[in-house]
Amino acid sequence: MQRLIATLSGLALAGAMSTAQAADVTVGGKNFTEQQILASMTSQYLDELGYDVDSRAGMGSAVLRQAQENGQIDLYWEYTGTSLINYNDISERLDPEETYARVKELDAEKGLVWLAPSAANNTYALAMRADDAEERGIHSLSALAEAVNAGVELSFGLNAEFYARDDGWRPLQEAYEFRVGRRDVSRMDSGLVYQALRDGQVDVGLVFATDGRIPAFDFHVLEDDRNFFPAYALTPVIREETLTQFPELEAQLNALSALLDDETMAELNARVDVERETIEDVAEGFLRANDLL
Repeated sequence: MQRLIATLSGLALAGAMSTAQAADVTVGGKNFTEQQILASMTSQYLDELGYDVDSRAGMGSAVLRQAQENGQIDLYWEYTGTSLINYNDISERLDPEETYARVKELDAEKGLVWLAPSAANNTYALAMRADDAEERGIHSLSALAEAVNAGVELSFGLNAEFYARDDGWRPLQEAYEFRVGRRDVSRMDSGLVYQALRDGQVDVGLVFATDGRIPAFDFHVLEDDRNFFPAYALTPVIREETLTQFPELEAQLNALSALLDDETMAELNARVDVERETIEDVAEGFLRANDLL
């Protein structure tokens, strides 16, 4: 198999990429649990398929994106909303399909190909304790709005950023046509929101949809049935040059993408962050369970 040569240099990449290496495919990943799992999973999967893989996880988001644009990283898993907002400076509110189509078009101009998006969407969400949501019959944001408007007393835990931002708490209430008084909203660090919700100090909390604490703490994520929150669909992105050289990668990575959704990623994240399993073992276990190793 012909080999890709990636010469890895530059101050921004010096720490993460200190030496040039030859590999068929260089797989990148960001510096948090979900991304490290995906980088390990992808590397092990492609290695099993016979590729010579160089895995470079643990990078900052902007550095990783720059490395891919510069040809130093062949592929990694990116979020549609991150590319739309952070890399392409699009502030327009788009639904998930429009978001994917826009980033696919814009990034194609930079030599990057977005493959099939997974069903995993690591976006903001509101969650309740599962037993409480069931008892109250609240399973969506529309149902939450109906309960608030009917006078049901509910307390909310939000991080300070979401409470204040222009596309955060205020416009969410406007989109779903309900209003919560300030006395019913507690602002706290994101990590404390999970604890407060688990311990019953608040009834509704702001979470990230694939966070491992959601299944670990038995939370129910309320359906965003009006598509208020930006889409952050987890998707394999590969350099066009690499895909031209190895066209079979498209079907192979799409097969992996098809196995991922919010529940799956949350469970995998929890095995690392809550149960303290190693990233490599969690990735390997997932691949074996799905007959990919």
